Amino acid sequence: MSWAIRTEGLGKSFTLHLQGGVRIPVLEGVDLSVAAGECVALAGPSGAGKSTLMRLLYGNYGAAAGRILIRHHGAEVDLAAADARLVREVRRETLGYVSQFLRVIPRVPTLDIVAEPLMARGVAREAARPRAAELLAQLNLPARLHGLPPATFSGGEQQRVNLARGFAPGYPVLLLDEPTASLDAGNRAVVVGLIRAAKAAGSAIIGIFHDTEVRDQVADRLFEVLPMPVAA
Repeated sequence: MSWAIRTEGLGKSFTLHLQGGVRIPVLEGVDLSVAAGECVALAGPSGAGKSTLMRLLYGNYGAAAGRILIRHHGAEVDLAAADARLVREVRRETLGYVSQFLRVIPRVPTLDIVAEPLMARGVAREAARPRAAELLAQLNLPARLHGLPPATFSGGEQQRVNLARGFAPGYPVLLLDEPTASLDAGNRAVVVGLIRAAKAAGSAIIGIFHDTEVRDQVADRLFEVLPMPVAA
């Protein structure tokens, strides 16, 4: 299997400017490769840098060292060196990210929030909205909520909106940060099914799963993120 996303010598540190410029290393020399149709679960203790790695892969953080290579329209793109325009293009077409929390968009109906990434890729609204409704129904979000903005939804309902939005486009590479954290057993099973279907369709998936039962059902292997040693 060929890789869909990989890192070479990836590193990240944070500088505390209000503490005299103290530099705190978080990740160093990360070499990770994920193939199409594979799900890799990030493992490691709390504070090891798993979420930092996910934000690096999506381009929310700039890398201090190394490369983040992704296959985008048949080309090899280094997200760590790409300009903002190219990063936006990769996110629209190739790279999806489901965070733990939905960034609520005021006054926009749930159905349109889920359909938006499809329409951004050129899918007609008349086709995107039924696909969005199908996923929301699959995730057991009642149809009466589809026309409402999700600002007042429960945490579990908002997470299901986020999941529907993330899975709708069928991204070649998908990042999942605690995708079942706020879900009951029934909806966790639905998410397991969505992940398995995405893998079968060829998506490369990287996830953080604190729910080990879900992780064991979807992950092909674990990738250990090791905490940086504390300076003496």
